[in-house]
Amino acid sequence: MRPTPPAGIPDAFWRDPVERAKSDPAAFGELYDRHFSRIYRFVRARIHDDGLAEDVTADVFMSALRSIKSYQDQGRPFSCWLYRIAANAVASHYRNRRPQLSLDDAIDVAAPQPDPADEVVDRQRVRAIWEAVNRLPPQQRAAMILKFSDDLTMEDIGTILGKSSAAAKLLIYRAVQRLRSELASLPEGTRVRQPVRA
Repeated sequence: MRPTPPAGIPDAFWRDPVERAKSDPAAFGELYDRHFSRIYRFVRARIHDDGLAEDVTADVFMSALRSIKSYQDQGRPFSCWLYRIAANAVASHYRNRRPQLSLDDAIDVAAPQPDPADEVVDRQRVRAIWEAVNRLPPQQRAAMILKFSDDLTMEDIGTILGKSSAAAKLLIYRAVQRLRSELASLPEGTRVRQPVRA
């Protein structure tokens, strides 16, 4: 049972963990628990290394904790603000470190008792897709991850990337067209099949 709020403190303060976190760092833990896994997935999809992704995600939440008092609700989910911090943290990571990424480490194709020939083809397909996604311009790559990994709305994607929802939609459209073009030129055994539309 929640304690009765002291007189003079609005009830919204007690309902909204963001407002509580502005004056009580311990309350930030609730926000961390609620948003950690999605922010980690976003960072991990762009960094492709578990340890580095954990470090960058920790930096995201430390930055958020330091800046929580300046957070202003603008009618968007709190997670949009966190994604924006995460996008900046990933960009900063690449500016400062420039590591060599191994796609073999990022690809995890697991199936129970697969046919060896099918497994080779599947790995080639996944590798081709990862390589194509990694070659996308940074904004297109980020938009694709936010849409297809985190299933965010165009409005939220636009907010995170500092663009309108129409611009976010255009980024995704261009990324998909570019991926289709690149993947269509692959040899038949590695080509990703397009779904048949009725």
